[in-house]
Amino acid sequence: MRRKRRIIQGQTAYYHLMSRTVNGEALFGDREREVLRRMIWQVADFSGVRVVTYAVMKNHFHILVEVPSKDFEISDKELVRRYRRLYPTPTPWQPMAAEYLEKLLETGSAEGREIRQALLRRMHDVSWLMKTLKQRFARWFNLSNERFGPLWSERFKSVLVEGDRWALRTVAAYIDLNGVRAGLVDDPKDYRFCGYAEALAGSREARNGLKVVDRDLSGYRRTLFGSAAGAKAGKVSISREDAVRVLEVEKGKLPLAILLRCRVRYFCDGVILGSEEFVEEQLRSEPPCSVRPRKPHLMRGADWGGLSVGNGIRKCLFD
Repeated sequence: MRRKRRIIQGQTAYYHLMSRTVNGEALFGDREREVLRRMIWQVADFSGVRVVTYAVMKNHFHILVEVPSKDFEISDKELVRRYRRLYPTPTPWQPMAAEYLEKLLETGSAEGREIRQALLRRMHDVSWLMKTLKQRFARWFNLSNERFGPLWSERFKSVLVEGDRWALRTVAAYIDLNGVRAGLVDDPKDYRFCGYAEALAGSREARNGLKVVDRDLSGYRRTLFGSAAGAKAGKVSISREDAVRVLEVEKGKLPLAILLRCRVRYFCDGVILGSEEFVEEQLRSEPPCSVRPRKPHLMRGADWGGLSVGNGIRKCLFD
C-alpha cells in the first residue's frame, strides 16, 4: 500500500528522498550522473526547495531537502526567475517563453493569474519536485540512449526528518557516504557526485545546503569519520557480514561512523526519523487505521543520539 506523504502544516519540513532504476540496473555512467546532478539543482531551484545534500549513484539517487511551507509568499519576479531556470528556452512540452509569462503577470490578466496559480501548485512540494526531476531525466536518458520505456522502478521513497541539527546531520552523512559504501572511494570528498564533494570544490549552492547541518565543513567531516583522528586517517569500514554478526547475532553495537558505512534501512524505510517526541507527534497526526497503531522505535545498532523511526524495522537493519 502506498504511504501518504506527511506535510507539516505552516512550517519548514525536511525529507530524505530516494529513487532507484528499474531492476536496480547500473545504467548511469559519469555523463548520466553529471546530468542528473545538474537537474537536481535546476528542479529544486524552480520548486523553491533547498538541497541540503545529495548523492547520485549508478542505479539510484538520494536527496535531503528543506521544504518551505506552502503559504510562503512568492513575488511575480521570483516566479519568472524560477520558471526561466527550469525552462531557459521553450520546449515542445512547455512552449511558453519566460518573457511571455513575465508580460502576462505584469498585465494582471485572468490568463496570467491562472498560470501563476498552476505554477505555485508545483512549488514547495516534494511530490512535484520528484515527478518533474524523474520525468525530465528519463526523457533525456531515453533520447540520449535510443531507449524507450520506464527508467525508474517505483514512485519514490520519502522519509520525513526532524528539523533538528543532529538528525539532519546524521541523514546527510549517510547520503554523502554513498560513494564510500559502494567501494568507489575511501573518502566522500573524492566522489564528485555528492553534495559534500561539491561543497569542498567551491559550489556556493552545495555549501549553503550543508550549512543547515553544520556551519563548518570541518565539523561535518568529523561526523562523517567519527572523530578528528578518524577524519585524518581516512579509512573506517566493516564488511556487511561482520556488521550482521555484531548487530544481529551478538546483539552488540558499532561505532556510528562505521555503521553509517553500511546500508541501513532506517534511512530509506523509516517513514519518519527524529527524536522520539517528534516521531510520536507525527504518528498521532496519521488518520486512524484498522492495523495496530505505529509507535516510535529507537534506532539500534549504534549510539544514534536518541534518534527514533516511525517504522519498526525489527528484522535485519540492512538492505
